[in-house]
Amino acid sequence: MTKRDLAEKLLQRCAGLKLRDAEIVVNSVFESMTAALAKGERIEIRGFGSFQIKNRPAREGRNPRSGKKVLVESKRIPFFKVGKELKKRIDK
Repeated sequence: MTKRDLAEKLLQRCAGLKLRDAEIVVNSVFESMTAALAKGERIEIRGFGSFQIKNRPAREGRNPRSGKKVLVESKRIPFFKVGKELKKRIDK
């Protein structure tokens, strides 16, 4: 499913909405979620799951082409944990 598909689903549920307006709503939701994660905030959507940032420490890696050791810097990565209700719905 793409953002466009989400906007079209929103159109089906809200009769007076235009496609462009639905796309703005979907983009706004994702922009808000991205901004919150960038600030280090946790996002919890009941019945769906939660998003948070995890810190991955620096480590020593290996260049697969040359085999030389390389320092991989620490980084922050987004992490999604599925909620119980979503697990149950998918498992049916």
